[in-house]
Amino acid sequence: MQDFSYHKPTSLEEVTLIIEGLEDKIFLAGGQTILPVMKFGLAQPTDVVDLNAIDELTNINVTGTMVCIGAMSTHATVAASKKIRKILPSLANLAGLIGDVHVRNRGTIGGSLANNDPSADYPAAVMALNGIIITNKRNICADEFFVNMFETSLDEGEIITRVDFPVPDLSAYAKFPNPASRYAIAGVFVSKTFKEVRLAITGAGPVVFRSLEMEAALSKDFSATTIKNIRIPFDGLNNDIHASSEFRSHLISVMAKRAVMKAIRNGVTK
Repeated sequence: MQDFSYHKPTSLEEVTLIIEGLEDKIFLAGGQTILPVMKFGLAQPTDVVDLNAIDELTNINVTGTMVCIGAMSTHATVAASKKIRKILPSLANLAGLIGDVHVRNRGTIGGSLANNDPSADYPAAVMALNGIIITNKRNICADEFFVNMFETSLDEGEIITRVDFPVPDLSAYAKFPNPASRYAIAGVFVSKTFKEVRLAITGAGPVVFRSLEMEAALSKDFSATTIKNIRIPFDGLNNDIHASSEFRSHLISVMAKRAVMKAIRNGVTK
């Protein structure tokens, strides 16, 4: 790891002042990804801006229709939040499935979304719940945020400050995890409102994506039987030492049915 200058601002205003003129900066949230990357020399920033002292980024606000989570909220905090578990338990349950205890106590929702790992869990929730990513510059809807593997629509110097999740009528998450890392080999998050059904898939492709075919079928009949014969083409799915693209296609179908059955079993989340 090469030398770098370390900054620890205590407000977003201070962040703006600090990053002006910095040539090669990187933002530090939980550090679960960026620190190993730096140690291996895959990233060599001249400046590291630590966001952990900015209290406003850890706020969690819950109403009857919206769950708003500060970007620096850890997975463990989201999983344990009584307010979130009451109004949107599917999201709290997802957070509790991320990594191990160490990862959940260090990793943050904002860091996870900004990194956009193809096997991360939160992207599926944001996409399926039609979430809104709030930054220090603008609001970005879920369908426009995730671009490609480890790539988002965030601009240079743009920081995620909050994520807003509309509360659906029904929702659930099911995943087939890698037994070592707990990353999703295939994970499916489904949500249903009076307006629409959204179903997002993570872990199976290079970036989180929706199945419009499954959504259309579930909009007519929200049941696992409705989608039992729908298969996601394996062309373009991830194919690695953990699972073949054909197996991931099969897992998507299994996890989708499990997610729908879980959502029905859990009943209305409001």
